[in-house]
Amino acid sequence: MVDLIESGFSPYTDARVVVEGLDLADRTAIITGAGSGIGAETARALASVGAEVVMAVRRPAEAEALAAEITEAGRGSARVEALDLSDLASVRAFVARWGARPLHLLINNAGVMACPLSRTADGFEMQFGTNHLGHFALAVGLASALERGAKALGRPSRLVALSSIGHRRSGIHFDDPHYRKRAYDKWEAYGQSKTANALFAVGFHARFKDRGITANAVHPGGIMTPLQRHLPREEMIAFGWMDESGKVNDRFKTPAQGASTSVWAATAAALEGIGGLYLEDCRQARPFDPAMPFAGVMDHARDPKAADRLWAISLDSVGLG
Repeated sequence: MVDLIESGFSPYTDARVVVEGLDLADRTAIITGAGSGIGAETARALASVGAEVVMAVRRPAEAEALAAEITEAGRGSARVEALDLSDLASVRAFVARWGARPLHLLINNAGVMACPLSRTADGFEMQFGTNHLGHFALAVGLASALERGAKALGRPSRLVALSSIGHRRSGIHFDDPHYRKRAYDKWEAYGQSKTANALFAVGFHARFKDRGITANAVHPGGIMTPLQRHLPREEMIAFGWMDESGKVNDRFKTPAQGASTSVWAATAAALEGIGGLYLEDCRQARPFDPAMPFAGVMDHARDPKAADRLWAISLDSVGLG
């Protein structure tokens, strides 16, 4: 069996511990959904060691105070830019504003989970459209910026795509990814979008590694954040995520702990030049084994043929085909 990449950090390591001793003063990072949850903690950690962080969020006014706090506390800086991943016009506008500036880290962190059936501004099912297609359009649009960043530093730029253990719920329903013909299931739709995030990392790395950009997928773990906004308390109790009194299951991480694998993927020397992987708990994930139900990645989220098929339909969907 091939040796898997390990970090030496525990699953519950704080993100700021992961970056201790690093100097990212020469790096610029874009983090989507950085206004709260693990995105905010990812921004804190990277800025704490000198990075210039761009917090790409849907409601920028609400993130300004956080950006100021991060800038004041860290060696680097944080600023806010508007980005609505559920609207391709907003994605294109963000890419146009970025222009020719080099970029070194792109962390596709934002997401929506288990929402009622709804559609994006472009008519896509909300979870697939936001979690995958919005990020797909953003990353492809910024690929030249990432390439410039790699050339400027003489080392690969990195893309980090947040997936989830939820990928186990569904592969990609290529014939009807947007639930136009079949009954909607919020958890299947979430699972499909998280499989898409993992396959996107496989597909992006294969296409851009020779241009100096690596891409890996990350499962951050279970964390209570605004991602659960669509879930009734009763449902979370039924899942065992919390008890009747509201105490969160001890297996869950804090947001700062949940950000650690994203930060490790973005900075670890052990991952320099390496991509197409699925990472969890600050290590490369093992293939799924039913005997270890809370760890591992399923084959359908690593399948290069599925990644190629997804890439083709994604290009067409966002108008790049």
